[in-house]
Amino acid sequence: MGELSLSQIRDNARRVLERAAIAAERAGHEVTVVAASKMNDTWAVRAAYDAGIRFFGENRVQELEGKLSENAYAGASLHFIGRLQKNKVKNVVGRVDLIESADSAELLRLIGKKAVELGTSQDVLLEVNIGREEAKSGVAPEGLPGLVEEAAQIDGIFVRGLMAIPPVETKKEKTERYFEQMRKLFIDMSAKKYDNVTMSILSMGMSADFELAIACGANMVRVGSAIFGERHYDR
Repeated sequence: MGELSLSQIRDNARRVLERAAIAAERAGHEVTVVAASKMNDTWAVRAAYDAGIRFFGENRVQELEGKLSENAYAGASLHFIGRLQKNKVKNVVGRVDLIESADSAELLRLIGKKAVELGTSQDVLLEVNIGREEAKSGVAPEGLPGLVEEAAQIDGIFVRGLMAIPPVETKKEKTERYFEQMRKLFIDMSAKKYDNVTMSILSMGMSADFELAIACGANMVRVGSAIFGERHYDR
């Protein structure tokens, strides 16, 4: 598949926003579409912005920094959605509105320490490895309550909710099961009261399943290929 044109990206973005709005209306809650712009250049980001996308997510620190220098996200909210290496925390904290992939107390402490140094507070989501996949990051479901308690003691961070990337499944019923498990965790964690924790965001669902995720309670979805086309890993 060749690189999409500006008009194709705009059309795709409008279509995704429309589909998400319809799914959200059916589910009875609002939803935020985050355009996962990994491996897409500044011009592609701006094309999606022109079509109404106001939230972008990056997986790689180097790519994020390059696009920031080109003002790719002007007027938009920027999220970090990939695995955040501890030695890259300093490059991300204070430069993004939300880190969606915090998954350990050690990482949260590093994020909080850097935020305090900058005189700010960093919003984060706690990533849950809902499918218990060895190759994926995220706290195990049973470890989430403990991580929330530890996060509540860390200065410089504010936990806004949960994020998950369920296993890729061929059957809708299996994917739905993971989404429902996440919704239950989200509800359970919402009952806990801490000064710097508020369960307001449940981020799950991507290009292939974001409408299902919304139906299961997601109020934030991360959509890449449905907007920008298939990624070219040989670039």
